[in-house]
Amino acid sequence: MIFKKPIQMILLGFAIWFCLLVGVGQNQTIAATLTNAESISQQRIQTLPEPPNLESGVDRFLTSIPAGYYTIANVEKLKSVLKNPQTLLVDVREPSEYQSGHIPNAINIPLRTLAHNLEQIPHDRPVVLYCSSGYRSAMGVMTLHLLDYENVQGFPPSFAGWQAAGEAIAFR
Repeated sequence: MIFKKPIQMILLGFAIWFCLLVGVGQNQTIAATLTNAESISQQRIQTLPEPPNLESGVDRFLTSIPAGYYTIANVEKLKSVLKNPQTLLVDVREPSEYQSGHIPNAINIPLRTLAHNLEQIPHDRPVVLYCSSGYRSAMGVMTLHLLDYENVQGFPPSFAGWQAAGEAIAFR
């Protein structure tokens, strides 16, 4: 959509050029009108504001991420966080993965449906996301932070780390 106006101006320029080429230029009134239109369209192209620089916006976001990137680094720290009954633990894996075993008391909101289930994620309580290896939970944390959730952390050791530590696993 950003390029719609410049494309229209280019098309207008081609139309004017074509008209002049096939003889409209013979009529001075039409030629003068078309020349003025071309001049105005060139001025509009030159005065269009520069589109925002996506790279600098992404850079600002990435450099604003604090050390530790909103993470809970190990199983013991997660167990400590989960002692708070207000903490919501969210498994962002697919339902079949969740059903084959998950961290006790976790709810399942697959990453691909996260934005459609925001009503289940509170703004005023701690929220911890995990998946099977850390990748999807990191994407979920970033997504929720971009949606103004400041209470969200990820658990990078994820389900694999929980299992490797010999912790209890729930099945539904």
